[in-house]
Amino acid sequence: MLNGPLLHPDILRVLAQSGHHSTVLIADGNYPAVNKRGPRAELVSLQLMPGVPTVAQVLEAILGAVRIDEVHTMGVDRGDSYAAATPGDPPVWGEYRRILAAAKSPCGLTPIVKWDFYKAVASEDHVLTIQTADTQPWANLLLSVGCRTFAGDATP
Repeated sequence: MLNGPLLHPDILRVLAQSGHHSTVLIADGNYPAVNKRGPRAELVSLQLMPGVPTVAQVLEAILGAVRIDEVHTMGVDRGDSYAAATPGDPPVWGEYRRILAAAKSPCGLTPIVKWDFYKAVASEDHVLTIQTADTQPWANLLLSVGCRTFAGDATP
């Protein structure tokens, strides 16, 4: 029986196979996950019901399983018709910052404007999309997997 916070076998398998600079997308419930992903990326659909699970919950589990070097948010494109509903930073970003701090992650949030975010996801390095049922606007995260060798982690 696993002791860590992450239990999903397919997610664990892909993370175990990924390497330094591989990217993992934690997508909200509105993200077009079928057609906006890398050519080799696997899709894991976790939508149980609206709001369950959230991107934040999945982020917390991922941080407990692998080192993350970069955290990119889908940045609000002020020219986008959906941007008017979010005048400043999306509220969910504060939750992400709290989760990163609690995990003692050195990462901050780096926004990538929506259309460039889609391009970043389409990379050859994209290995996994985890589709959540999060209903919060601008909740998508693109994570870059780190390297344990440089993390100061002890090796068994």
